[in-house]
Amino acid sequence: MFDETLLDDPEALSRADTHGLLRGAAECGARVRTAARNATEAGVDALKPDGRPRAVLVAGPGPTAGCAADLLTALAGGGCPVALIRPVGVAPAPGALQWTLPGWAGPLDLLLVASPDGSEPGLALLIEQAYRRGCSVACVTPVGAPLADATLQARGLAIPLATAPYETVTGGAQADAAPGLPAGPGTLWSLITPMLALLGRIGLFDVPPTALEALATRLDQTAERCGPAIATYSNPAKTLAAELADTLPLIWTEGELSAAVGRHFATVLAALAGRPALAAELPEALTAHGTLLAGAFAAGADPEEFFRDRVEDSRELHARVVLLRDREEEITSPSPAARALALQRETPVSELEAAEGSSPLETAAELLAITDFAAVYLTLACTP
Repeated sequence: MFDETLLDDPEALSRADTHGLLRGAAECGARVRTAARNATEAGVDALKPDGRPRAVLVAGPGPTAGCAADLLTALAGGGCPVALIRPVGVAPAPGALQWTLPGWAGPLDLLLVASPDGSEPGLALLIEQAYRRGCSVACVTPVGAPLADATLQARGLAIPLATAPYETVTGGAQADAAPGLPAGPGTLWSLITPMLALLGRIGLFDVPPTALEALATRLDQTAERCGPAIATYSNPAKTLAAELADTLPLIWTEGELSAAVGRHFATVLAALAGRPALAAELPEALTAHGTLLAGAFAAGADPEEFFRDRVEDSRELHARVVLLRDREEEITSPSPAARALALQRETPVSELEAAEGSSPLETAAELLAITDFAAVYLTLACTP
């Protein structure tokens, strides 16, 4: 059951937030600043690259690496392919995962390893394999972790992971979420920021120091708008959480940055809030999810639903479209067709778009921050 009254009770939210999820979402701006400073101190600004890599390979445990690869792909555009190396293994435990370089990887390619734990032997073997192939290697991981040592042995660049004062690092293990929960948004930005600084330095895209500070500022501003003390009616994250309660979110995205945010949002809703969600890019989403809007999940599927006594019944999920855009609508935009289809199928629509005039990094930051806060509120306001 979703308790909407909890959203406007900051003290109750604080009591329910036993894992510090709101704190992790609020401190992302500080994480970006610390991570940027760590990247500078590790020598990123002093690098003298010979040119762009042929391809960038990203590897790491959990969904964070996938989100990083998605964002880097969107920011790089067509300048350089970015590929995620997916792990294999019998369990999602550090010692059970293995990564393998694609057969074409070689001296022209760059391997980026991101690990908030730093103790995965499979990633250490991947770094060794990259060294034998002649790949350049950079790793973002806790100071003193086995992966940091493996990176230095492979003559790579080891960048310390930005952590918060309340976090502890024991045997290389560190996270800002409780065991069993996915890495929080703070860890996400701790891992992505050094990658942005590094790829900006080698010319993959333009990321001056002022851009990272603007990114941190946008995260701070969004955290203020979405904080627990802000009432639901003026809080975009709380509003979205309330709208998604007891629904099947269909996350439709327009633009590559929005696509990356949408896939991350669907992952966090499932892993953190325990809510099923489907993400698809427009205009293909209209075909991929069109049948869902006409079937049992449609809001208007049962004309008698409004009059039925629900006291003894379990709640049924009905679809709700979440429309994410990273750009203003143009004449060729598929968003009007998406709204028309939802209206035709009596399906409500929630819309999110970054502030006008935002840079790509600021757009990604704002959309990620709002959706992360929404997932946290949905998690905290749900009771068994």
